[in-house]
Amino acid sequence: MTAPLKQPDIAVVNVALGERAYDIVIGRDVLASLGARVAALRPGARTAIVTDRTVARHWLAKTEASLNASGIATSRIIVEEGESSKTYAGLERVSEALIAAKIERNDLVVALGGGDLAGFAAAILRRGVDFVQVPTSLLAQVDSSVGGKTGVNSPQGKNLLGAFHQPVLVIADTAVLDTLSPRQFRAGYAEVAKYGVLGDESFFAWLEKNHAEVLKGGSAREHAIATSCRAKAAIVARDERETGDRALLNLGHTFGHALEAATGFSDRLFHGEGVAVGMVLAAQFSASLGMIPQAGADRVARHLAAVGLPTRLQDIAGFAQEGLADADALMELMAQDKKVRRGRLTFILLEAIGRAVIAGDVEPATVRDFLKAKLEGNE
Repeated sequence: MTAPLKQPDIAVVNVALGERAYDIVIGRDVLASLGARVAALRPGARTAIVTDRTVARHWLAKTEASLNASGIATSRIIVEEGESSKTYAGLERVSEALIAAKIERNDLVVALGGGDLAGFAAAILRRGVDFVQVPTSLLAQVDSSVGGKTGVNSPQGKNLLGAFHQPVLVIADTAVLDTLSPRQFRAGYAEVAKYGVLGDESFFAWLEKNHAEVLKGGSAREHAIATSCRAKAAIVARDERETGDRALLNLGHTFGHALEAATGFSDRLFHGEGVAVGMVLAAQFSASLGMIPQAGADRVARHLAAVGLPTRLQDIAGFAQEGLADADALMELMAQDKKVRRGRLTFILLEAIGRAVIAGDVEPATVRDFLKAKLEGNE
């Protein structure tokens, strides 16, 4: 594990994918360098910025100013905030706006936040237009902006429609995180902790000691982001299309996505909060199977709770509503998970903190019994 960064250092993490390799640039105020970096990557390219209303209010002007300073023509496409835009209708709107803006194959889409939707639109526009990720949440900086997963939601499940489409550049400006609410930041922290839980016990131990400093900001925050990005970049370089090791990054997601669907992809449960509950459930399920000591599962739950994240089903707003307090309903939602193979559930489970494994043939009845026990025991 690298020594914590000192401001105003910039970390550059390379995602090694041969001809499609790209850099993740991490540091405070690196958004100002966007125009110069785009000009170097794509001389003469035009850009279209896809962003949501909230992000636009804070960061659109600065993004446009950086592009304009380098002589890059740009247009803007503004959508509604959150999961409500990750739909068929949202994809149609963004795609038609990109066509109207005359974005061609040698141009660039700039995803200023909301990379799933903008990236998917770029992937299908003219059979593929390159795009740049400028993630504006902690969750996006350490997870969704890296690795090329793009997509929208179906009414039947999260991210069921999408494509692998790698960005050509990621700009992770830690200054933009200053505008996040504490709840939004904590939700993103769940994905940071995930990297320690699944593959780096020493990083998890560092987070246990330094999580307050990560929440506060400064060099500890930048260190946590850079370490997370290095971990994901290494896995993506080994397994770009999730045929093997990359599935480990879904730790907590099989449970978490079902919980998000049960809450209607609403602000009752942010994605990172679903991952936090899902990680704890995955650790507890692993313990119930005798894979990890109960003390290890308790350690995961204790740390996430210390950060202020939900760790139990009962912590979710509206828990008593049908779909959350019903094991069969949750099982039905999990059956739509992208990792299901011929009707069999795939879970990422733990042998230890820092050692996750892919369990590709989990008996549904075993999962159902586990969920019922959690619900009936009000644990």
